[in-house]
Amino acid sequence: MFDIVSVGHLCIDSIFLPERQTPFIVLGGATAYVSIAAARLEARVAAISKVGRDFPKAYWWWLEQEKVNLNGVKIEDVETTRFELKYNADRSDRTLALKGKPPPLAIDDLPNPLRTQAVHLAPIAGEVTYEVAENLKKCADIVSLDPQGLVRDFGENGDVIYSRLGVTSILDLVNIYKSSKNEIEAVTGLSDVHSAIKAVHDHGVEVVLITLGAKGVMLSFEESVHEIPACKPERLVDPTGAGDTFIGGFLSEYVNGENILRCASVGVAAASFVVEGMGPTFLWDKAQVYQRARELYEKEIKR
Repeated sequence: MFDIVSVGHLCIDSIFLPERQTPFIVLGGATAYVSIAAARLEARVAAISKVGRDFPKAYWWWLEQEKVNLNGVKIEDVETTRFELKYNADRSDRTLALKGKPPPLAIDDLPNPLRTQAVHLAPIAGEVTYEVAENLKKCADIVSLDPQGLVRDFGENGDVIYSRLGVTSILDLVNIYKSSKNEIEAVTGLSDVHSAIKAVHDHGVEVVLITLGAKGVMLSFEESVHEIPACKPERLVDPTGAGDTFIGGFLSEYVNGENILRCASVGVAAASFVVEGMGPTFLWDKAQVYQRARELYEKEIKR
């Protein structure tokens, strides 16, 4: 019995920062960030993914050290998903290019039996199908979705562009939805964020979370919209995975029945730590996250 199972391909990221000519090569993929963040907050965590034999053993070792169960990760004679990320001068925007990917996950790739409080669908390149999501819903009390990998098309050189969500019925399976503003526009076809949030709720989604970068998060729940400010990091090194770390922190509290505003506070606090280092191998502990979350909740959120 797990608390959170994250589903989506682990990745090898090449991250170009503005002050460097050569990239940092790091473990990537939403599943990596979500799993490590939740495990750091003492959730029982597992990953379901597919990688190639080129997936570095050091990454596997790191995930195991972080207490992420990898029994659902298959190693096959395929190419591991690879992305190239290039950030602008102030790290507020980036370009993204796909450089390789394995086949999508299939129902046969899912562990059986599987039981978890929450399953988080975290595709990065279309690898989670409706059929896989439908099968996973039977194993979980809560289904969370980040549709980023379902609204990406890839150009000739792997350049990422947004496209409309092909199968909107996947939203009917979901309790919690998390995405950026650009992604929810691609999902719904609506440029007004409030209209887009309502359209997602109309599928029966209970919680909608929109990440706003340095501005924080919009949380829509029970016909109320809350603006959760970001926690200011001590330094900004690498913004990659901040949204994924946020939902990992959020879910780790949500599965324990915590107040939803506290869940969001813990999520943004966790995100503020990941951007202080490169990739998901950030070093922080539960007490540090809770301290930042408590300060945010008391000063900015609690009314």
